[in-house]
Amino acid sequence: MKFYSRKLIKPGDLNASNTLFGGQLLKWIDEEAAIYAMSKLQSGQVVTKYISEIDFINSARQGDIVEIGLAFISVGRTSITFEAEVRNIITKKPIITIEKIVFVNVGKDEKPKPHGITEDQILNASFISTQ
Repeated sequence: MKFYSRKLIKPGDLNASNTLFGGQLLKWIDEEAAIYAMSKLQSGQVVTKYISEIDFINSARQGDIVEIGLAFISVGRTSITFEAEVRNIITKKPIITIEKIVFVNVGKDEKPKPHGITEDQILNASFISTQ
């Protein structure tokens, strides 16, 4: 798992229990995964197709820093699939795991469009930095 993004939890990110609002975390994950998909497919035209069951393991509080990690699983003719994990840097605990996030490359007509990228190209790509 490569960790690509860090977020500081601020007051506006909290729910009524003063912990990280799940919807905010999912927004961050979706955005980071979309950027990763665009980078891997070399396309600015991707949409979220599917997110598997979401398992909230632990929470985070204001002032905590979370890291969003993504790992490549597979590539299809028009799609790319990742897994995700978010962890709390302060407590060292995992916050959420997602087994599968699928993005689809689309054309101007918003219909699936072949991206032409192979698994070998994704695995050997040097156009996205890793940390």
